[in-house]
Amino acid sequence: MGAVFAVDFNHYDPSEFYDEWFIQAGEPRLEVRALVARINQFSPGELQQRQQAAQAVLMQTGVTFQVYSDPSQKERIWPFDVIPRVVAAQEWAYLERGLKQRIEALNLFLQDIYHEQKISKDGVIPPDVIASSQGYLSACQGLSPPGGIWCHITGSDLVRDRQGNWLVLEDNLRVPSGVSYVLENRRVMKNTFPKVFRMLDICPTDDYPGHLLETLLNLAPPYLDHPCVVVLTPGVYNSAYFEHSFLAQQMGVELVEGSDLVVVDGYVQMRTTRGLKRVDVIYRRVDDLFLDSQVFNPDSLLGIPGIMEVYRQGKVALANAPGTGVADDKVVYAYVPDMIRYYLDAEPILGNVPTYLCWRPSDREYVLNHLDELVVKAANESGGYGMLMGKTATPEERVNFATKIQNFPRNFIAQPTLSLSRVPTIIGDHFEGRHVDLRPYILYGQEVYVHPGGLTRVALKKGSLVVNSSQGGGSKDTWVLAGDRPC
Repeated sequence: MGAVFAVDFNHYDPSEFYDEWFIQAGEPRLEVRALVARINQFSPGELQQRQQAAQAVLMQTGVTFQVYSDPSQKERIWPFDVIPRVVAAQEWAYLERGLKQRIEALNLFLQDIYHEQKISKDGVIPPDVIASSQGYLSACQGLSPPGGIWCHITGSDLVRDRQGNWLVLEDNLRVPSGVSYVLENRRVMKNTFPKVFRMLDICPTDDYPGHLLETLLNLAPPYLDHPCVVVLTPGVYNSAYFEHSFLAQQMGVELVEGSDLVVVDGYVQMRTTRGLKRVDVIYRRVDDLFLDSQVFNPDSLLGIPGIMEVYRQGKVALANAPGTGVADDKVVYAYVPDMIRYYLDAEPILGNVPTYLCWRPSDREYVLNHLDELVVKAANESGGYGMLMGKTATPEERVNFATKIQNFPRNFIAQPTLSLSRVPTIIGDHFEGRHVDLRPYILYGQEVYVHPGGLTRVALKKGSLVVNSSQGGGSKDTWVLAGDRPC
């Protein structure tokens, strides 16, 4: 038996960081006052029991993820903390406006760089920055996705600084993952705290699969009465396979692998027990370079040979469009505020984290002289890999990264170490603040839709700023309060 909770926040220390629940010790923020009062009414041990019950449900339902760097390659149960993150209605409305603006600009950027490249010709973004990006695919030049929409599903990572200001940390436009955990977190929380959900007006999250399916159906030609939509997965050994199968099941569409599809008579066809069936829309969870062995990686067994030609002819729709990875590039990220000004003639609603571009000699010199203060990131890595946390790195690690930067400056950016906001988290038999980020999910169909909530990732290790599950992080449910407007 573990220690019994004395369930109250009397001894909780918000510390010097921006705390999402408390203004200062003993003074909860307006949006969580009722929740704090409710938790303080729990009997000793009750909250701990609910935490254990929530983790047991996740284990029973197989909510898992995989870490490729783990030699055992075993799937792990999704780490989850039952203390939610709460976002007030007015605050969410602000985030929604900022994310819609950002996605509109990014989509215009993708359409531009694969056609006229005006943004480079006008001197806003150096052409070499785009051409040298691993995500820029010359094979996509001249492509015209249905409706001119490239980024149908986006997960943009947001953080709050020490003053509580929201900033965009990065954009994920290729195959952003994690939304299945958002839905499972909510299901578990509604079972764990049913009275709290009846007490507060919390925006639902369970309608995401319906919105996603509507977005995908929007890509099909209007003359098709019953377009065939599928989810393309790399297979059971992919770290996000749980999500692929979950979303396919929730949308009521087929989950397929590359070997299930073939190009016949100029169309993508799905092998079925009744013969071939035409596929009209593919929600692909396979990276660009593995999508078509005739165009990209010739050794790929994950995609469908010939699919790019079918796509170019407008006979199949892909979400997201191939080539969107250039907008994931962390060097290109630094120019998104300029994109907003250039394409939308507006000031950015959401700011970027200040970013040093190591391909610039002055920026590179500053970074090399301040490695012990900065976070250095590889331009095309994700999941917490390819990153140096300068303050906690060893001298040897800093020397190693300095060499990498000098050898390939285009591949690195650096940012100041942010004091990420914190949320109370169950640590053993008490509460401690843990750093969090937020990944909302944005769908672009007939219009841009921001799903209320998102994946709150939490750095479970004391003092850590790395929230990725592959690096020891976990998650929390994100409660967006409805306020005066419908969700």
